[in-house]
Amino acid sequence: MSKLTQVEGHSLKEKQAADTGTGISTAGQPVSSGKLEHVFPSYARFDISLVKGKGSWVWDDKGNKYLDFTSGLAVTSLGHAPEKVGEKLKAQIDTLWHVSNLFHNPGQDKVAELLTANTCADQVFFCNSGAESNEAAIKLARRYHQKVKGTGRYEVITFKQSFHGRTLATLTATGQDKVKDGFLPLPQGFVTVPLHDLPALEAAIGENTAAIMLEMVLAEGGVLEVQPEFLNSVVELCKKHGLLLIVDEVQTGMGRTGKLFAHQYYGIEPDIFTVAKGIASGFPAGVMLAKGYLREAFTPGSHATTFGGTPLATAVIAATIETMLEDNLPQRAAESGEYLTGLLKEKLADCPFVVDIRGKGLLIGIECQAPVSDIVLAGQSKGLLFVTAGTHVIRLLPNLYVSKEEINQAVDILSELIHTYANEHKA
Repeated sequence: MSKLTQVEGHSLKEKQAADTGTGISTAGQPVSSGKLEHVFPSYARFDISLVKGKGSWVWDDKGNKYLDFTSGLAVTSLGHAPEKVGEKLKAQIDTLWHVSNLFHNPGQDKVAELLTANTCADQVFFCNSGAESNEAAIKLARRYHQKVKGTGRYEVITFKQSFHGRTLATLTATGQDKVKDGFLPLPQGFVTVPLHDLPALEAAIGENTAAIMLEMVLAEGGVLEVQPEFLNSVVELCKKHGLLLIVDEVQTGMGRTGKLFAHQYYGIEPDIFTVAKGIASGFPAGVMLAKGYLREAFTPGSHATTFGGTPLATAVIAATIETMLEDNLPQRAAESGEYLTGLLKEKLADCPFVVDIRGKGLLIGIECQAPVSDIVLAGQSKGLLFVTAGTHVIRLLPNLYVSKEEINQAVDILSELIHTYANEHKA
């Protein structure tokens, strides 16, 4: 039986996963739970144990080598085990690991200066993840309206197919029902409307609306880019109604799309924006950034975190940002992304199975006519790692240093896989 054989409209491995109760991940990727007997099976894992990484490559516990076009879901943007960042981390390990945020931390000052000098933001709050960064943004928006403006506003408008995190507030903000299953009742204060539906957005704005929150590219939702005209309308609506504009840059930030932050493509200045994933080269960290006039909303005691912005975290964040700026990696990502997208379009031009190839920089989606989870598994057998963005979209997230030779190798493998699958599943 072919590895790509379908069973009653689903892949064979999807069927097996359903039968064994292992399930399918939110990205639609089938896996086996096999190992980790004492770990909650909340992750749908591939049957690969990765133990080593360097640059664009990773190795499993059996010695197999893979070309990594996932980057830990846009996290290891400098490649695996970047030397400059590693040196800073090792030096900090021998100096100071953790202090409470009740004391000053010079590392926070350094990172805040780096971020504000290279963005429209004036203020920084340190977190541990993307979800926490978005939680901080939501809390800041509410508290600004309620404690500074005295309006009592609390609602945040988000968009269908968006993804903002897994905490109760951020999964409620997420415009995908699958992440909400089994977590009722959900917190109040969130309204979701279709993306690019301006009348629906206007109708959703009411007396309690505090902010509009969106991604510049809906990465988890199918690598969907926000249309500039719609974004301009969102900005105008925020100005008209006194709303805050929150931009979720958790996956699109830190050079991924060809700019340090994706909103810089559009010439807008959000009131608040968030970043995590690529900001610390794999160390758990996130940041919420905001305009200066929002400073008075977060007074002492209003919001806090134990582990946000520790000496270890800030050392890694600073090294990551400095490396990215010194090597002009956003520009490199733009050029590499253009090359990768062009090569994909050339190799897949004669394949009707491919509906669209889209994205910005090195965040690229290949939309197909059918679910692509079997193609993901087939890629692993060929030594190429990539993921999905929904059921029908292949998502490519190579590190920002990826070479042309590595891109050529990945596209050769991927185009062969897609053509093979398309030919085997012709109607």
